[in-house]
Amino acid sequence: MQQKILSNLLLFLLVPVLLIAQSTPPSAEVIMKEAYQKADKEHKNVFVIFHASWCGWCHRMDSSMNDASCKQYFDNNYVIRHMTVDESKDKKNLENPGANEFRKQYGGDGLGIPYWLVFDPKGKILADSRFRTDGNVNSTPGDNSGCPATEKEVAYFIQVLKQTSRLSPDEEAAVTKRFRQNEN
Repeated sequence: MQQKILSNLLLFLLVPVLLIAQSTPPSAEVIMKEAYQKADKEHKNVFVIFHASWCGWCHRMDSSMNDASCKQYFDNNYVIRHMTVDESKDKKNLENPGANEFRKQYGGDGLGIPYWLVFDPKGKILADSRFRTDGNVNSTPGDNSGCPATEKEVAYFIQVLKQTSRLSPDEEAAVTKRFRQNEN
């Protein structure tokens, strides 16, 4: 009887701790460490998307990348990871610890979401979602292309994809067509 009481007490004390541990999203550092390892092993780059549950354009970005017409291309070329930022007060628990700081470190502070970054497997930044006339990452400030939709945004996105992956003409056409649908 005493052992049963002790077991129940232990269970009563551990359940809240386990629930809290399960509800805390992984940190930006943990996400990136795992992504770099997987990218290195699979010979891919890392595509990070900063998003929030309320963000319609974030959902469009995910829908576009997961569309049957271009999903295989993204899966074959990138390890894709999401970091939750900018949630409403009642959903702050969904945010990844350190994600806002990570986004700020790579020039995304105050530019809205989705904001995306592309890294090589060693953690070198290759591209971000900011338009630049000279094409150099972090050379000059630029507007966030977010979820590409307009002709200009999609053209920039295609340029980034060509620079950071193997993009065939058929894949380019499929990605362009799908992302241009976002303008409607």
